[in-house]
Amino acid sequence: MAKQIVVCLKQVPDNTKLRPETLTAMPTHGVDMMMNPFDEYALETALRLKEAAGEGSTVTLLTVGHESAKNVLKKAIAAGADAGFIVDGNDVPAGDGLATAGVLASAVTALVPEASVVVCGTSALDVSGGMVPAMMAEKLGWASLTQCKEVTLNGETLSAKRVSELGVETHAITGNAVLAMMKCDYELRSSNIKGVMKANKTQLPIKTLADIGATVTAGITTKQLAQRPEKGDGKVIEASNGTTDAAVDELVAFLKAQKLV
Repeated sequence: MAKQIVVCLKQVPDNTKLRPETLTAMPTHGVDMMMNPFDEYALETALRLKEAAGEGSTVTLLTVGHESAKNVLKKAIAAGADAGFIVDGNDVPAGDGLATAGVLASAVTALVPEASVVVCGTSALDVSGGMVPAMMAEKLGWASLTQCKEVTLNGETLSAKRVSELGVETHAITGNAVLAMMKCDYELRSSNIKGVMKANKTQLPIKTLADIGATVTAGITTKQLAQRPEKGDGKVIEASNGTTDAAVDELVAFLKAQKLV
């Protein structure tokens, strides 16, 4: 039976190209952007589910962002996705997971009402909150499974491998579900000329919050993007009398002075 699958994508700062002169720039003002790495695994998983579900199945992309996000969606369509929408992120505070989850849930309901599976990356490179997929599932009233490493379709049942502190769990899911993908044993497929041509022709509408019936109460505002500070020099603790006990005492005293214990 055909399945309508949604993939939630996010464009994030390319952490290999952040430059000193753009450290305080926001995503639409001079920072090089890329598809969130975990979302690439979500996209590839969705494309595999589409192939397994057969004729009539589709993959629709959703992102909360700005005009610049079209580049990320075009890459996904070139890889095999069918359509995409951008929800205008001007009124959605960056980094506010609850607000983003609510907007995405509204977008799924309004724009892809026949969807039965939403696939996300487990977290975003810039915020690393890891909360949006589960909160979106709660908003939708769907099942939720996080830390997925592989998802396959067996008839109408999703079979998902999930990584936990106890090892790898296998779950069977029937009904609607939101899946959060971590790093998988497979990578996002490469696009071909046909896919690139399709991406260039595909319209990527920008929807307002009113269009999808969503409202947002601001809770978090992101003011700056910055690289983490460089590591300082290490410190070697040497006991004055050369004994192990004295070295331990001096180490503990140092950690307390630094307020690390």
